[in-house]
Amino acid sequence: MNQICVISIYVPNLNKAIDFYTNTLGFELNKQYGPKIASLVHGELPIILEENDHTTYNQDNKITGVVLGLQTEDIYETVKFLKEKEVSFIVDVPTNCPPGKYISFRDPFGNILEYLQFERVGGSD
Repeated sequence: MNQICVISIYVPNLNKAIDFYTNTLGFELNKQYGPKIASLVHGELPIILEENDHTTYNQDNKITGVVLGLQTEDIYETVKFLKEKEVSFIVDVPTNCPPGKYISFRDPFGNILEYLQFERVGGSD
């Protein structure tokens, strides 16, 4: 059976990436392995930030590569918070999608991320 065991995000500047993923997105730094690799706390599926000299910025509107989907309970508050952090949005108005609503934005290097708010199914909680 195939199963994803790690998510690696290649970035041109590790310190800038750590700052964005911790201070803007709220991840916790797990461990830094030397000057070019760090891991973020993320349950059983680690996220690795790896500085790579061959990484290029992708800040035009071409959508390529892997998209990380993060979960939020309040997508409107998340949009407000990310706008305060001056994040580069692709979709800044919560938009309907099959599981609920989503927004889409870029990290400082052009990698695309989405926040998803899943629709509550059924009656009251």
